[in-house]
Amino acid sequence: MARLRQIAQQNKTMLMKTGSYYLIHISVAAMVAYAVTGNLWASLTLSLLEPTVQAVAFFFHEKAWDRAARRHEAHAAQALPAAA
Repeated sequence: MARLRQIAQQNKTMLMKTGSYYLIHISVAAMVAYAVTGNLWASLTLSLLEPTVQAVAFFFHEKAWDRAARRHEAHAAQALPAAA
């Protein structure tokens, strides 16, 4: 449990961003699914399933972009002394 708290604390901003994205996505998905199906239960099911999968994918997408940015910064920092 302590490990989960540590991970959550280290990724607090990203998790908050993921959460807000998740809520917006559920709302939009529910409206679209209802407009297409006209069925409240189907639209609620679809609006919870698909955004949940998307939110998990989004979190790892953001982690990958952060990792790439750190690598780019590290590479740029290493190139500076050679250029001087």
